[in-house]
Amino acid sequence: AALKGSREIGFTIISMTLSLAAVFIPILFMGGILGRLLHEFAVTIATAVLVSGFVSLTLTPMLTSRFVRSAHSRKHNRIYDASERFFDGILKLYDRTLQIVLRHRFAMLCFSFAVLIATAFMFVKIPKGFFPVEDTGRISATTEAAQDISYDAMLQHQKEIAKIIADDPNVADFMSAIGASGRTPTANSGRLFMRLKPRSERKLSAEQVIEELRPKLAKVPGIQTYLQVPPLIRIGGKVTKGLYQFSLQDTDLNELYKWSPILVDKLSQLPGFEDVTSDLLIKNPQITVEIDRNKASAVGVTPEQIESALYDAYGQRQISTIYTDVNEYWVVMEAEPKFQRDPAALAGLYIRSFNGQLVPLGAVAKLSRSIGPMTITHDGQLPSVTISFNLAPGVSLGTAVDEVQRVQEELHMPATISASFQGSAQVFQSSLKGLGLLLVMAILVIYIILGILYESFIHPITILSGLPSAGFGALLTLMIFGMDLNIYAFVGLIMLVGIVKKNAIMMIDFALDAERQGKSPRDAIYQGCLLRFRPIMMTTAAALMGTLPIAIGLGAGGESRRPLGLAVVGGLIVSQLLTLYSTPVIYLYLESFLQWTRRHMPHRRPAGGESSAPAPAVT
Repeated sequence: AALKGSREIGFTIISMTLSLAAVFIPILFMGGILGRLLHEFAVTIATAVLVSGFVSLTLTPMLTSRFVRSAHSRKHNRIYDASERFFDGILKLYDRTLQIVLRHRFAMLCFSFAVLIATAFMFVKIPKGFFPVEDTGRISATTEAAQDISYDAMLQHQKEIAKIIADDPNVADFMSAIGASGRTPTANSGRLFMRLKPRSERKLSAEQVIEELRPKLAKVPGIQTYLQVPPLIRIGGKVTKGLYQFSLQDTDLNELYKWSPILVDKLSQLPGFEDVTSDLLIKNPQITVEIDRNKASAVGVTPEQIESALYDAYGQRQISTIYTDVNEYWVVMEAEPKFQRDPAALAGLYIRSFNGQLVPLGAVAKLSRSIGPMTITHDGQLPSVTISFNLAPGVSLGTAVDEVQRVQEELHMPATISASFQGSAQVFQSSLKGLGLLLVMAILVIYIILGILYESFIHPITILSGLPSAGFGALLTLMIFGMDLNIYAFVGLIMLVGIVKKNAIMMIDFALDAERQGKSPRDAIYQGCLLRFRPIMMTTAAALMGTLPIAIGLGAGGESRRPLGLAVVGGLIVSQLLTLYSTPVIYLYLESFLQWTRRHMPHRRPAGGESSAPAPAVT
């Protein structure tokens, strides 16, 4: 029995194994960040599939011959008997409905084309995403106050923010810092890094914690707080207040500074956009010291002395170090704080001239107040302004990208301003173009492999005819659960391409062997559907049970992998229901086409000629 079963199912296993492993061949040739992320995944899955196919052809039949007992020599329990009665009832129902479908083949063919059109429509319309937000128990925040704020005032505002965060029951601990250092180049900015309690000890996810904190922090006057869940993979070297960046560049600073606030204002009014801001800081109060060189020269004061005096008063110059037994102390020269906060006191700053006299700064220089930039950012050696934003829960990155481009076109900005996405949004734009091509290439590679195995141009089309129903089920499931088509979900679609075709391979292998033994195409495919119904149901049930925990989102970070599980589960369920009826119908239509070619082109070898597969006995 083991030898006979192996002989009958051997070519089926080879077809399923090679075509499933071939799905991941195009991934190996992907470039960019997505290629580097998915290479190991493709190699691992393809290797596991090939090893599994080898085991199925060798070890499994041997174990079957040793451990499987005759069904008539064993007594089964009630659960087994009940499951067998249930399966027999399902098989009888399938038999009756299959006969009805075979009598109305044209209606089923039209329905299959409708599913194909609906799948293409849904693939275009479904919101596209990139990497989903994963709850790692971390939240980062950037604070920003007025550009003319003092250090003491910034410290007071930051303490108020820190108190609100400390009182939140979801936060285990946090770190707070202010001042110009590291990722914040300006003195009116601050940083907070929060570590949340373990997921089992809090009811809210990281995104929900942010939504709860945002209105509380907005009540603190004089300071704005931008919260985000740090991405697992940070793409791009520029760290901004939001997860996504849109950059404007122009050689004309006036145009750049004019249009950037307008675009920020427009984007902040769009639904789903949160924390819209930019790194444009050009309203910093400043005092310009214009030296009267004639007067300065007359009293013996040089510009270098004036610069040195200003640095002594306001630059915190270290002039000495005091060493003790266990520590050391820096001696810093500066003006008293009350004079540092008073701009009028600048005119009373005295400079010692060459002849030893003290000359007030106001006597040799003109002091004027104005505003100017705190920083001037550059990108590619050109002045730039980076607009950053976050997205509300449920809003996809693809929708946001389309909205930003629409607003940019409506504003009719000057042609000298170049605009582009940066970081994750930029990689998303480039990868979105390649994902569709990747899916097409995966299907093409499977078609070539199946064409080689069956020595036919037609039968691979029959096997691949179930893919639209799988795509329809996957996309419909994602839309029902309010999820976008992100990278994980797209990997699920690639896996579906390899998994779903097993139903058709099981049916068609049997039907081709039955036809070679003299049966008509209708009888052959009908018998193949009934006899292969049990393994089809078993393999689909096994795949569903293996993917269901991912679809439920169990475990740490399970919510990010959930789109993959939902896509696979939804695709398997819908394709299982449809391919059981659509595959035999399409097989019969393509067999009719083959017979037509044999009648009208007898001098040519028919496309569906003799298969290279062995011809086992039909049971």
